[in-house]
Amino acid sequence: MSVRTRRQVPHEEHSGPDERWMASYLDMITVLMCLFIVLFAMSTVDQKKFEALSASLATGFGQDPSEFADVAEGVVVPPELVDENGEPADPDLNAAVVEFEELSALRDKLRDVLAQNGLEADVTFTIDDRGLTIGLVSAETFFETNSTNLSGKAVSVLDALGTVLVTVPNDISVEGHADHRVATAPFATNWELSSGRSTQVLRHLVESGGLPPDHVKSVGYADTRPIADGSSPDALAKNRRVDIVVLSQVKEEVRTLIPSVQSSAGGSKPSP
Repeated sequence: MSVRTRRQVPHEEHSGPDERWMASYLDMITVLMCLFIVLFAMSTVDQKKFEALSASLATGFGQDPSEFADVAEGVVVPPELVDENGEPADPDLNAAVVEFEELSALRDKLRDVLAQNGLEADVTFTIDDRGLTIGLVSAETFFETNSTNLSGKAVSVLDALGTVLVTVPNDISVEGHADHRVATAPFATNWELSSGRSTQVLRHLVESGGLPPDHVKSVGYADTRPIADGSSPDALAKNRRVDIVVLSQVKEEVRTLIPSVQSSAGGSKPSP
């Protein structure tokens, strides 16, 4: 019996470059591709959410009726003025929104510091195209009758306001007003009375509050700018006032949009 032996074929060695690294490389590329897909999915706008936002904005401006109340806080911008990123498309409108939010933040700071001292009831706040107006209403609260001398309450209020106003870079206008009644001695007219009171407020803010004098001015309007009609005690008290106006520094085209932005934010009346 013969035994057939198998011929051993010599193993041929691979003469080319080693390509085993390709497996690791392909695994890494696959992982990176998955990562980019996840990132892309996260950055894609949810159409349903965007449509819900647009509907909410339209409802806030009275464009579309809705059975649901939108309780979101902040400034509501009409959907036709919003770009694909949800931001105001008009640069001036966008700047007006930013300016209103900054003035609102300043108002809240002033209100808080007054509240800490129990003085919030003595001051009103109004935001309009001029800026933020801090109203010191009723002369008897801040001045003695027919006098430009600051009362103790006035000093307390101005000291509290000064701690915040000293940090504000805006120009400030201190504006005195009088009611329509004829002034008496030692003041020849309401011009002297209103100017004297505004000057006293300015001096206290600068000399005691540390406000930079080159950023503050004093103005007297006498009885030319009443905010209430009639001769009732309440109307006279409202017109007998000193306003501290933090003037907006943005351009006029932006300032004129601030009232509409404020209206969309939910209120335009002076706030206590």
